[in-house]
Amino acid sequence: MSTSPSSTKTIKSKSQRLFSKKLPWIPKAIRYLWIAFLVFILGLPLHVLLVDIDLFGLYGGMPSLREVENPENDLSSEILSADGVSLGRYFRYNRSQVHYRELSPDLVNTLLISEDHRFYQHSGLDLFAYLRVIKGLLTLSSSGSGGGSTLTQQLAKNLYTQNTDKSLDGPLARLGSLPRRIIQKTKEWIIALNLEENFTKEEIIAMYLNTCNFSSNAFGIKVAAETYFGKQPDSLNLQESAILVGMLQSISYYNPKRNPNNALRKRNEVLQKIYRHGYKIKTKQQFDSIKALPIELNYSVQNQNQGLATYFRTVLGNYLLTYCSNNGLDLYNSGLKIYTTIDSRLQRYAEEAVSEQMKQLQAQFFSEWKKRGRNPWVDEDWHEIKDFLEKRIHQTEAYKVYAEKYGENSDSLKIMLHKKKQMTVFSWKGERDTLFSSYDSLNYYKRFLQTGMMAMDPISGHIKAWVGGMDHKYFKFDHVRQGKRQPGSTFKPFIYGLAMESDYSPFYTLRDISPQFKIKGQPAWYPANSDGPPKGTGERMTIRQAMARSKNSISAQMMQALGPENVVEFAHRVGIESKLDAVPALCLGVSDVSLFELVGAYCTFVNGGINTKPFFITRIEDKNGNVIDNFVPKTKEAISEQTAYKMVFMLRGGVEEKGGSSAGLNPELLKDNEVGGKTGTTNDASDGWYVGVTHDLVTGIWVGGDERSIHFPSWDFGQGVRTARPIWAKFMKRVYDDPSTGIVKGAFNRPSSGVDISLDPGRRKDKSDSLKLKDEEPWDIKN
Repeated sequence: MSTSPSSTKTIKSKSQRLFSKKLPWIPKAIRYLWIAFLVFILGLPLHVLLVDIDLFGLYGGMPSLREVENPENDLSSEILSADGVSLGRYFRYNRSQVHYRELSPDLVNTLLISEDHRFYQHSGLDLFAYLRVIKGLLTLSSSGSGGGSTLTQQLAKNLYTQNTDKSLDGPLARLGSLPRRIIQKTKEWIIALNLEENFTKEEIIAMYLNTCNFSSNAFGIKVAAETYFGKQPDSLNLQESAILVGMLQSISYYNPKRNPNNALRKRNEVLQKIYRHGYKIKTKQQFDSIKALPIELNYSVQNQNQGLATYFRTVLGNYLLTYCSNNGLDLYNSGLKIYTTIDSRLQRYAEEAVSEQMKQLQAQFFSEWKKRGRNPWVDEDWHEIKDFLEKRIHQTEAYKVYAEKYGENSDSLKIMLHKKKQMTVFSWKGERDTLFSSYDSLNYYKRFLQTGMMAMDPISGHIKAWVGGMDHKYFKFDHVRQGKRQPGSTFKPFIYGLAMESDYSPFYTLRDISPQFKIKGQPAWYPANSDGPPKGTGERMTIRQAMARSKNSISAQMMQALGPENVVEFAHRVGIESKLDAVPALCLGVSDVSLFELVGAYCTFVNGGINTKPFFITRIEDKNGNVIDNFVPKTKEAISEQTAYKMVFMLRGGVEEKGGSSAGLNPELLKDNEVGGKTGTTNDASDGWYVGVTHDLVTGIWVGGDERSIHFPSWDFGQGVRTARPIWAKFMKRVYDDPSTGIVKGAFNRPSSGVDISLDPGRRKDKSDSLKLKDEEPWDIKN
């Protein structure tokens, strides 16, 4: 059946008749726009409903009400010092939350004026900007504001619609950019209204700034303020706020570090808006004045190689990974607050002291070996190890990569290992760019001295400072806990500690004569002193003087009398955890220990005989401030109070006795202060040690080569008194000069029962006189 033209006219829609016949004066373009607008308005509620209920799963899910009320955010876990300073974070995305009260008024007002000046007048959707929203949809605008997005809508976008970890896309959104844009925008409207119902305006402002990306791995306003200006959000001024708010439009294009000219222009645009709204900038003269100011950055991208306590943070991180795994937590995005025992002031002074001494010592080390025309890697007879680099290159990552690619014995492998390439290397004058091959790099870095330092409160067991090396970026190995080396004479206090426990007096005298040790199948061994005749001078001295002057001959006599097995047991009791060989040479400190356990063991003497295992975490909180776990140190009574104080008295001998290895300390450190200390140097001059003790701080330092075969140029050069002790002195000077640390001069605690009479130099117990050691009566050790 055909349809006539006249019948066609009769079935025209009402809308067509309305706009074509009754409104002939309206131009055709306007008419079509009006039709589109009506269709949009009439269909909008239905469209919103379909998106909200996700009809047939076509639109993608919406966050539940519970999710909106408690939006999860990928949060970094923060490390806090004992004095409240942030030491760093563990993160996938470096993000940390702040509350509204932690935002500066300049920042808040700059944000609102620039991004949403009607923020307090709307409930999530700004009807006055509705036409801009339509324009954004029609033009597929991808600008930061979406053509008219409110701050709440932008928060919805940050939390959900453009969060790749929480994708809300459904099949329709995957049809193209236009349907995706429409659905995303609709979801933002719905979520924005829900957010406004569940949060205050101030909470929304804080949440928004916490979810913004500011580039340079800075997620959230807290990290952004720290990264670009080295300050907290509550201290941001108007110009700094304008820079960060301006970045929200395009974080890369307006990045003040990468594109300073663009950032300056954008900052001034934001400041002009502030001027127009009359906030703080009241006159044209004020605006011109502030606009002329340059951008002043204090830029520092946060990573594990920068900031305070880098080595400690790595050791702590390894511990926390295990802890979090056992407790169902994610260290990198749970927003934990880890409260540590580290004091940021002491940590900074420790790092400064290490840097100052090592820079000077390294220059001398280079110079001395250069004068000798030799390399610092030598064998036991001080002959240079000719194939040292050839063997060590096999341990490098470069060798493994090239060997896998070209074969271990190939010419290509050798060529690649000797091929020069551009690289940045460490130096004490700062990083420098150079052309190095893999061999060159190995040769360069193996000549650097290494160090470790740890300071601990002997009473609480709290570790106050931890310096695991010189520069975490270039030297990853931690020399506090990970590294173990021969302690040399710093082991002797454990021999004399057993002597004090065995009722010997610090004033018991022996002659400087090296005893003979006979081991079946081996030549007789005489432990030699570092100075004087090999078998001693015969001089009579107290054992306090002997320990102060590090006389091997007398510590060997005490070892012979007490027995190596008993010394091992005593050392383990007071805090040494490493395996110790019960052999005569133990009197020279030949069994490896870590600085971590050595300092902890010395603390037992200062703490009245109570051994407290070194301790570095006090509590862990979740992102809401709820305490997840409290930590307490592990303690045990190791020795008596009297024995402990005798050993404190013995350690003071290093400072007070003539010829003591600590006698040359700065008099300012000793004024109105009781100080003890013990140096240590290994026989092959590869390790220098010093442990300094005061009534409220025990600090240990180790200095040496990257491995044992790298030696100091001479034994004198490598002595702990020259390499390690200056670090302690520089550190303590800084600590005492800062009253805010709470570390003060003073006397060691006396035993509650009073001081034992054996500390009276005029009297000593008869048992001490029974020690008779003669060269012709050796102690035979049978295998």
